[in-house]
Amino acid sequence: MALSAVNDQNVDTQALALRPKGLKEAGGFMVVGHRGKGMNALTSTDRRLMAVKENSLLSFNQAGRFPIDFIEFDVQVTKDEIPIIFHDNYILTEEAGTILEKQVTDLYLEEFLSYGPQRDSGKVGKSMLRKTKDGRVFTWMVEVDDSLCTLQEAFQSVESHLGFNIELKFDDHVVYGEEELTRALNAVLRVVFEHANERPIIFSSFQPDATQLMRKLQSIYPVFFLTNGGTEIFSDVRRNSVDEAINLCLVSGLQGVVSEVKGIFKDPSAVSRVKESSLSLLTYGKLNKWLTILVYEL
Repeated sequence: MALSAVNDQNVDTQALALRPKGLKEAGGFMVVGHRGKGMNALTSTDRRLMAVKENSLLSFNQAGRFPIDFIEFDVQVTKDEIPIIFHDNYILTEEAGTILEKQVTDLYLEEFLSYGPQRDSGKVGKSMLRKTKDGRVFTWMVEVDDSLCTLQEAFQSVESHLGFNIELKFDDHVVYGEEELTRALNAVLRVVFEHANERPIIFSSFQPDATQLMRKLQSIYPVFFLTNGGTEIFSDVRRNSVDEAINLCLVSGLQGVVSEVKGIFKDPSAVSRVKESSLSLLTYGKLNKWLTILVYEL
């Protein structure tokens, strides 16, 4: 098993270490653009992390100019059951000096799209703020902004050669019932089945029950379980190690694991255990970008 390295400081990436079943051959590895051309880190001194709005059609197509195979983005479902692309659980704006914060999944599509730049030049969108993990709030400013978008728009507007790694986004602090999860997943699948055509698709999620349900609801596209690889501890033990992720994949018929790369560096032997389980492996995290993308080739 050979170890390869790829350096590209212009696109925030994930590395696909062991290729998923059902996807076209793409050499020894594939590279995935994280939230398109990269996430926005508003407190960073690195201008590249504020170059273009993350999870936008512009970011996706700019990422596609690089030699990557997939783009990754976060999908949530609005109150009127429209899959939209947005990472954070809450969306913030400011009105008359007051910061207003709303759960994204509590919004109807029209209100969600009213934030930020508007495609209609005659409209002015609500300002957008973003809260950091430590609770600070910043104006969401990037060098090149773009409008918020839906999953359907991504299928219609992003270069068709790019695969989609669709992260099914759920709030870590909410306990979801099967009915609620199923309703959201079916909304996503309706769009995928209608618009995917021949585009390669991977589903992934940190929500264990969501990955299991997605596998039950469809068997066309690979489903991966996202894990922090033990770098954070959660009440749900299935999220607390690569080995737990492997076990979930095996009992649920999932195709692979997406691990924070620090978890792999902490326990490199996990790669062998993934391979022995006939699963595929993706890694994500800052070390993918700032050091190298480490790719284990079969």
